[in-house]
Amino acid sequence: MKKIKEKICQWRSIAIFCLILTQCSLSAQTDLDAIMMSKNNFCTGLMYQHGSWNNYWEGTLKRDNQNLGTVSNNMYAVMGNYGISGKLNLLFGLPYVNTKASAGTLHSMNGLQDLPLWVKWMPFEKRVGPGTLSLYGIGGLSIPVSNYIADYLPLSIGLKSTNFSLRGMVDYQIGSIFATLSGTYVVRNNVTIDRSSYYTDQLILSNEVEMPNVATINFRFGYRSSLGIAELVLNQSNTLGGFDITRNNMPFPSNQMNATTAGLAFKYNVSAVEGLSLIGGTNFTIAGRNVGQTNSFNGGLFYILDFSKKEKTSSSDKSTTN
Repeated sequence: MKKIKEKICQWRSIAIFCLILTQCSLSAQTDLDAIMMSKNNFCTGLMYQHGSWNNYWEGTLKRDNQNLGTVSNNMYAVMGNYGISGKLNLLFGLPYVNTKASAGTLHSMNGLQDLPLWVKWMPFEKRVGPGTLSLYGIGGLSIPVSNYIADYLPLSIGLKSTNFSLRGMVDYQIGSIFATLSGTYVVRNNVTIDRSSYYTDQLILSNEVEMPNVATINFRFGYRSSLGIAELVLNQSNTLGGFDITRNNMPFPSNQMNATTAGLAFKYNVSAVEGLSLIGGTNFTIAGRNVGQTNSFNGGLFYILDFSKKEKTSSSDKSTTN
């Protein structure tokens, strides 16, 4: 299993994390999978994702809104993963997002969203029974990188909150069949909006919005080998607090936003070009609260740069010279 992990380029999962009816948040290139990049290897690539919905949950009431029509978003992102060692990786992603509604008067929005950074650590990997058991710890930080407007949902490109996340993950693989389970807790900083008062379940005389934290559970099951990956992905995200969208009103950054999503994902390692891989997948929101019933798909292209080869070559040249 270790050899397989060293050969596979990291790829982006399709998790829809904390959707505010429309935006597609970058939830990471590989922060949710049980794969580690080898030492001195850098995997980077480009990713595209499209999502859309015309039905949403206003609290627990599922409805449409002809003043919005179909709300859609597109995300273009550059992502990367660097192996400090085979057990410690650094990851990042930078998304550009645009949103629009097919009806009504709300104008579209676009711009750079948030920069997520992760440290991924595998402290344990051991043969247990017929397979290999691996344990992971992942710490993350997400920072807004542009001055976008958060208080314009459902067309805001993000929530503009600085987030800190901590994840524990366990993976078990027998042959080429694997199962991965992870749980994440996200602490979100408060945000400021361009008005001096707002109403939640009470009148707030302030421009600061208290953002509730978020908890997610992610399960992945499928096939993983040096050829690539094919998997089923299930995700449950719950906002730990907040309030419901009031009838016929716009959503608000501190709404309670829960989503249950299911999807399929694949990755193919191109044998003709060492280090090149193609990824893709689709995802659907099964159930939710104050989120859109989003259907999304994505695709991307990634390549591994092996800097360890350069180090070996330099060492060899020095030995020859001496």
